[in-house]
Amino acid sequence: MAETERPRRQSVSLAPRVARRVKALARSRKTSASRVIADLVETGLEAQEAEKKRFFDLADRLAGSDDPGEQRLLKDELARMTFGD
Repeated sequence: MAETERPRRQSVSLAPRVARRVKALARSRKTSASRVIADLVETGLEAQEAEKKRFFDLADRLAGSDDPGEQRLLKDELARMTFGD
């Protein structure tokens, strides 16, 4: 029988500026600051996975490309993703 995953309580320290923003979001959404933080973490994790998938998709396109112009553009985009602008 599979175990049901239960939420785990975590403690985080936020910079005062971030804490104010979280509280403001909680008020506007009529929810708790904990719920806002959990949603933001989940969204961030999903965004990180999407960025990883995008990176590998670009790498696959680069590996399969015979067009020097496209290769240059793909290399530039991969470099931006890796090292920033």
